[in-house]
Amino acid sequence: MWCIPPKQNAEFVAHMEDVLEVYSRPYDEKRPVICMDEKPFQLLDEYLEPIPMGKNNHSEKYDCEYVRKGSCSIFMFTKPLGGWREAHALSHRTALDWAAQIKWLADEAYADAEKIVLVMDNLNTHTTASLYKAFQPEEAFRLSQRLEIHYTPKHGSWLDIAEIELSALTVQCLLGVRIPTLDNLNRILSAWSNNRNTAQNGVSWHFTTDTARIKLAHLYPEIKF
Repeated sequence: MWCIPPKQNAEFVAHMEDVLEVYSRPYDEKRPVICMDEKPFQLLDEYLEPIPMGKNNHSEKYDCEYVRKGSCSIFMFTKPLGGWREAHALSHRTALDWAAQIKWLADEAYADAEKIVLVMDNLNTHTTASLYKAFQPEEAFRLSQRLEIHYTPKHGSWLDIAEIELSALTVQCLLGVRIPTLDNLNRILSAWSNNRNTAQNGVSWHFTTDTARIKLAHLYPEIKF
C-alpha cells in the first residue's frame, strides 16, 4: 500500500531519499543490496476432507469450516539486482528470530560479501540491538559490522522491494489455500523461491530521487530565507 503523508514531512523524505540512493547504486558483488520484510501468516487445516471437482479438473472444493493451527511469520529476503529471493517461515517473529535470520544471511547466504547493504522497515525487532539479545557481544558485534542498514520511512514500507516480493508470493501461492504446518509452508516457500529464481523474475524499479522531488514535492519542507 502506498502510504504517503498528506503534508510536509522532512523525516519521511530523508529516509525515502536514502533508500532511493541505495537503489540507484550499480551492482556490487562484494556489497550486495538485500531487502528484507516479513508478514504474519495463519496456518489452517481442513475440518472435512476436500472433494475433488472432477476427473479433468485438479481443483478441490473446500468446506467453509476449517481448523486453526496457529500463526507464524514469513521472512523474505531478496537481492533485486541479482534476481534472487528466499523466504522462510518461522513460528515467531521475535528479536531472536530476526537475529537468527540475519546470521543466516551473513554467514551462509552471503558469507563472501564484505558488507551487506540491508534495506528494511522500522519494525521494533529490526535493529542491531536484537543481535545482542541473541548472541554473545563478540558475535553480535561481528554480525552488526557486516551490515549497512537503511530504513524505509515510517508508513513508507512500499519503498522496500521485499514487500513487493511478499505480495507476489501471496498472490501466486497463498491465496485461497489452507496450509496446516510450518513444514508444509516452508516446502511451498522453497519451491516458489527456486522457481522464481530460475526464471529470473524480478522487480523493475523506476522510482528515483528526481521523480520523488517532482511527484512528491508537497512532502518537502519549504525553505524560507
